[in-house]
Amino acid sequence: MHKVASIFIVLHTVQYRAFPSWDEPLLKAQYTITLISRSDTVSLSNMPASSEVPHGSNNSPGAQNEWKVTVFEKTPPMSSYLVAFANGQFEYLESSYKSPLSGRIRPLRIYATPDSIHQAQFALEVKEKTLPLYEEVFDVEFPLPKLDTLVAADFDAGAMENWGLITGRTTAFLFDPKKSSLAAKKRVAVVQAHEVAHMWFGDITTMSWWDALWLNEGFATLMGEVIILNKIFPEWRPHSAFINDHLERALQLDAQRSSHPIQVDCPDAAMINQVRYFPFDALSYSKAASMLRMLSQYVGEEKFLKGVSIYLKNHLYANSEPVDLWNGIAEATGLDIARMMDKWVYKIGYPVLTVKEEGGKLHIRQDRFLATGDPTEEENQTVWYIPLTILSTDSSGKSVIDRSIVLDTRQTTISLDTTKPFKLNAGTIGVFRVAYEPERLKLLGQWAAQKNSVFTLEDRMGLVSDAMVLAKAGVGATSGALDLIASLKDETEHLVWESITTQLTMIRKLLWEHPEPVRDAFNAFLQTLYGPLVTKFGYTYLPDESADVRQLRTLAITKAAAAEDPSVIEELKSRFAHFQETGDDSKIPTDLQQVTYATAVKYGGRKEYDTVKQLWRKPPTPSTKISALQGLTSSLDLNIMQDTLKLVLEEVPLQDWMYIFMGLGANRTTRRGVTVFFKENYAEILKRFEGNFSLSYIIKFVFESYTTEEDAQDTERFFKDKDISKYELAYHQALDSIRANAAWLKRSESDIESWLAKQERSKL
Repeated sequence: MHKVASIFIVLHTVQYRAFPSWDEPLLKAQYTITLISRSDTVSLSNMPASSEVPHGSNNSPGAQNEWKVTVFEKTPPMSSYLVAFANGQFEYLESSYKSPLSGRIRPLRIYATPDSIHQAQFALEVKEKTLPLYEEVFDVEFPLPKLDTLVAADFDAGAMENWGLITGRTTAFLFDPKKSSLAAKKRVAVVQAHEVAHMWFGDITTMSWWDALWLNEGFATLMGEVIILNKIFPEWRPHSAFINDHLERALQLDAQRSSHPIQVDCPDAAMINQVRYFPFDALSYSKAASMLRMLSQYVGEEKFLKGVSIYLKNHLYANSEPVDLWNGIAEATGLDIARMMDKWVYKIGYPVLTVKEEGGKLHIRQDRFLATGDPTEEENQTVWYIPLTILSTDSSGKSVIDRSIVLDTRQTTISLDTTKPFKLNAGTIGVFRVAYEPERLKLLGQWAAQKNSVFTLEDRMGLVSDAMVLAKAGVGATSGALDLIASLKDETEHLVWESITTQLTMIRKLLWEHPEPVRDAFNAFLQTLYGPLVTKFGYTYLPDESADVRQLRTLAITKAAAAEDPSVIEELKSRFAHFQETGDDSKIPTDLQQVTYATAVKYGGRKEYDTVKQLWRKPPTPSTKISALQGLTSSLDLNIMQDTLKLVLEEVPLQDWMYIFMGLGANRTTRRGVTVFFKENYAEILKRFEGNFSLSYIIKFVFESYTTEEDAQDTERFFKDKDISKYELAYHQALDSIRANAAWLKRSESDIESWLAKQERSKL
């Protein structure tokens, strides 16, 4: 008998379809849920069950046809979008935690299907560790009698913070310590910690209206993925990883003309699809969290968290506006927080600080930064309140951090000894870019490359990202940014290499239709960077090695393979061939699954493709399933691409379509082919994604990597007669990306080619 499960959650204004209710988050109510279900199934909701009694049976005999009625306890006052209930043949793992505030012991469970429950232990452990930490930090006890997590095989969002019943997809909560990668483990920890944070931010205290969604998501991101995660997994260095995971993500999106303030104007419910589906993006999550991180570091984390506690206590079981948060932090710090944060919340974009030097003085000016480098006078009206956070060097060579200087005017001048190492935005805390003069950038690179540099890894990450992104916008030469990266070839920190890789990937995308000699020259440069790392770390993962070493090895092998390093390609092909011939996957470390599958498909044929497809159909873990699916997109054979696209329409669940479009859109051989497929199947795709926010991601993956004005115009022609209301922001973001790429290519093509030629000559 085929077994099914049903899960009911909502993301915004459709609660009324399940039962009469007000969908506005401001109108909190108490709910008593009753479910009628088969007697051999498990029913779940936000609260524990208060009773469960037989409901009789239908005319068919047998236990499986019997029914039961489950009544759940009444909830505290809560917004309707947080209501959830589910029914199915679930099993669970159980633990508990003791409240550090009251001493009360609460049960914790995680539910999943019988075939996957054994992979849920780690997520349960993370929940057990985070709950008491949140109580201590906020000085507010978790108020519900239990907290469950439910793992769903088919789930549109990654996860959802339903109060007392967190829900999410398999990749968000399942981890097999023997078969899953470190990346999969980190994802589970991050998602679980993020969703538990919502039990306070969003559930106990809720934004008054959807325009302040960032109050929920920004805080859950900062608290769950940085502050609390750092207490349980400090070896992952969450404070530093935040720069790549969130700050850069936010800065990239917010540099587009199509961006929006984090406080989104949403005057009526008819616009909520736009608010929820589009600003459910890097701005609501990552820019909001980055802004809050900047504030936290400026006022001090202890005072910041004290202010957050005041804010929560003042709005228990109630709703709030941003000013309420600022008032809480102001009470804890004595500062005018509302004035400081006003422009960051209500204005679009962020600034670039241009630094000019003259006689031991720095002249600093702020302007709005755009990826195209051309803000109009109208677009450049905002003057932000910017904590400069300046790193300088004392007479003994030690770094000194000055957090007292604030730029709240268009420009200022400060005195500084520029003969010693210095850097604005120390620790890459601020939500802005810094543009130095070419000679200073070169000198900064030399200082950053020193073995005992005063620049922290966070400083080096910021230098790399700023240099390349500013070059893309025409603020400096791309060759200067490449020089900076080349000077860091002996870098030892994984997170700095992540920053380097992100910026070099931008250039790879830029050169995708260039002649083969140019692409070969770029690959040769990449091989000089990643090849030595592969030689140093090898392919063997040791049980006692650090997370940093493990991740750097994975990154180096993955990027060396992408750069067509022949020795790396042959090694990965050999390991896959052994698996293909014997069924023994012991030579494919879990962290190398994705690059191994991708390499086998890219340089193999139908046999390798079919093997990876079978892995996708019958994977040992959810993360393996995604790795295999992404591997299928690596083929250079356009006939195989058609098979993959057929698979999308016939077998791939909607929640995973984005992986196919992301992979085929990134593959230079299949990029135009997947665009043709999207256009030819547009009506069917639109129909499939009715009410599903993943469509916005797919549109960006299909179109945003093009690099010519002709492609931008072709994209506009296709969508000209389409109703784009369901994905309008994603459409404009894709167009902005194409035009920024085109402007960069036109401006820097010869500069990049000359720099690569110089690198080639230096080898002779």
